[in-house]
Amino acid sequence: MKNTALTHIHESLGAKMLPFAGYNMPISYEGVNAEHETVRNAVGVFDVSHMGEFLLTGPNALALIQKVTSNDASTLTIGKAQYSCLPNQDGGIVDDLLVYKMKEEQYLLVVNASNIEKDWNWISAQNDLGVDMKNISDDYSLLAIQGPKAVEAMQPLTSKDLSAIAYYHFEVGDFAGIENVIISATGYTGSGGFEIYCKNDEVEQIWNKVFEAGDSFGIKPIGIAARDTLRLEMGFCLYGNDINDTTSPLEAGLGWITKFTKDFTNAENLKKQKETGVTKKLVAFEMQERAVPRHDYEIVDASGSVIGLVTSGTMSPSMNKGIGMGYVTAANSALDSEIFIRIRKNDVLAKVVKLPFYKK
Repeated sequence: MKNTALTHIHESLGAKMLPFAGYNMPISYEGVNAEHETVRNAVGVFDVSHMGEFLLTGPNALALIQKVTSNDASTLTIGKAQYSCLPNQDGGIVDDLLVYKMKEEQYLLVVNASNIEKDWNWISAQNDLGVDMKNISDDYSLLAIQGPKAVEAMQPLTSKDLSAIAYYHFEVGDFAGIENVIISATGYTGSGGFEIYCKNDEVEQIWNKVFEAGDSFGIKPIGIAARDTLRLEMGFCLYGNDINDTTSPLEAGLGWITKFTKDFTNAENLKKQKETGVTKKLVAFEMQERAVPRHDYEIVDASGSVIGLVTSGTMSPSMNKGIGMGYVTAANSALDSEIFIRIRKNDVLAKVVKLPFYKK
């Protein structure tokens, strides 16, 4: 099992550590609900250094990215990032990822920790364009500094104007006394903030200075369990739960990152799926009674027939009610549809709702 460069700090802080995607990761410190509230109301810091990073360089770097990803990376300018996915040949998704345009002819791909090797092999197999590919995952650390007070708390650490970095944009500059840090206005919480990419031997200094700067703002370390409740309240897909090798981007509601203005892996079949319509859809639902939906619970209709499965579910800390996402037959996917979640042989009423669950 791998450690991040900060594992010793998490252990010294008393974090509950568990294996996650091959890494020894902090799951929680003081408890999921408290950590969740810290990010929603103040500022919290996640060590997400387990994520993977690939650097693609050369005159054909964009062409390769266009070929393997569903979104249109030609719209990217230097300093801009994009959410996308890697479609497979069978209508499913190899992974979802972020694409950063670092320079002309240079892009950074940020992929899920559990898929680093799979994604590397998938992209490499399609690299018949002579693109220089470097897997820098083991050399880089990643901190997600998230919450409404992140900009104000972190501004003393950099000469860059943090409030001027728009959502899904980034700057490369000084941060916490380190040069050439990527300061990215991204994150998977829906509460604003930044993701900070730096080298492994720099991250401890950055971590310490971040906590010094955030002290008067109530900053706290946050485990990945709260990252899951935060992303679910926003309706952000989690690979392995809501999307996988068998779910198409159109079924998952990711039509907005599937651009048929260019050719990409399996574009023809996905285009046909768009024209004919999907047979199942990922929907968001709220429990109408006090109950907690969980991954793989069956979703049934009023007559008790199984119409789908829960992919993600929790008791929402912000809303104090059971929320979830799951695939159901297209006929049961309309907003306000009544569906039932089978919880220990009881069919509990839920309603299909519009995302996000959490509205600021």
